Amino acid sequence: MFKVGITGNIGSGKTTVCKIFEVLGIPVFYADDEAKKVMIEDDALIAGIKQAFGNESYFEDGSLNRKHIAGIVFNNKEELLKLNALVHPAVFRAFDKWAINQKNVPYVLKEAALLFESDSYKMCDRSVLVTAPLDIRIQRVTQRDGITADEVKSRNDRQFSEEKKLIMANDVIINDDSQLVIPQVIKLHELYLSLAETK
Repeated sequence: MFKVGITGNIGSGKTTVCKIFEVLGIPVFYADDEAKKVMIEDDALIAGIKQAFGNESYFEDGSLNRKHIAGIVFNNKEELLKLNALVHPAVFRAFDKWAINQKNVPYVLKEAALLFESDSYKMCDRSVLVTAPLDIRIQRVTQRDGITADEVKSRNDRQFSEEKKLIMANDVIINDDSQLVIPQVIKLHELYLSLAETK
C-alpha cells in the first residue's frame, strides 16, 4: 500500500486539505484522534503510562485522567518526550493495522501534527506539508478555538518550524488564502496515483 504522510503547523488547514482527499476517495488516518483512542484501548500503552505517570493516570472506569497527565507534561519538555515515546509507537501500530485493512484504494493518507517530530514520515512513501504564513495561521486559530495569539504561538513553538518541515517534505500545498487549494490537491492526487501504480 502506497502511504502518504500529511502535516502542517497549527492553523495551516491540513484537516481541510484531508477532507478534499477524502472527497477524491482516499482514506485518511487521523493520528491525533487515534492517539486518544489507543491511550484507552492499547493495553501495552496503558501499562506504560501507569508506570511512567502513576496509576492515577486513569480513572476507575478506564478513562484517561487528562488533567493529571497534562499537569505533569505541560511545561515539562522531558515528561512530554516521555509521554510521546510511549504514545507514538502505539499510534504507529494502529496505523499499520488500519492501512492493511484499506482495500481497493490506490493509496492512503496519514494525517499527523507531529509527522516529522515523531519520525513517522519514515513509514510513508511521500510526505506533504500544508503551509501558510504565521499571521494567517494565528488569525485562523484564534477565531476557531477562541484562544489568544500567544497561546497559538506557544503551541506552534512546540512543533518543528515550517522552514525545517519544508526541507523535509516531498510536496507542499500552499494554503495562504491567495492560491486555490483544490487544484493543488488534485495535482498531488494524480502524482500519487501514478507513483502508487509503480510501487
